[in-house]
Amino acid sequence: MFEKLLRCLTAPAPARLGADEAKLALAALLVRVARADGVYDPAEQSRIDAVLTRVHGMSPFAAAALRAEAEALEASAPDTVRFTRALKEAVPLESRAALVEGLWTVALADGQRSDDEDQMLRLIANLLGLTDVESAQARQRAEAAQ
Repeated sequence: MFEKLLRCLTAPAPARLGADEAKLALAALLVRVARADGVYDPAEQSRIDAVLTRVHGMSPFAAAALRAEAEALEASAPDTVRFTRALKEAVPLESRAALVEGLWTVALADGQRSDDEDQMLRLIANLLGLTDVESAQARQRAEAAQ
């Protein structure tokens, strides 16, 4: 699955992701956001697992395994633009705000907002077809849930 997703992400015209590839793509995007500020700590890893458990209804063990696979994918994946574009094709518009909320949850896991994380989330929200207002609302929901 890892190689298939990488081929999809690097193809000139990426094919629509299957359900398993979309799960891995979201997990890798969560890892990318967590690493955006140069710090990837256990609190962020735990938050990624929690988001994956909630979004995909998987066990904490399965979420941790998916995160571990996503860490390797994120390190070798192409730029965020292509990565997010592939995820956009797999997730309906009405579900994308929840994805951004999950991404904000991870970005806020260490108790700080860095400029790098803000810029990454602004780019991702835009690439997912969400407005700045929708992203801000997702951030506010994530902050309230902390």
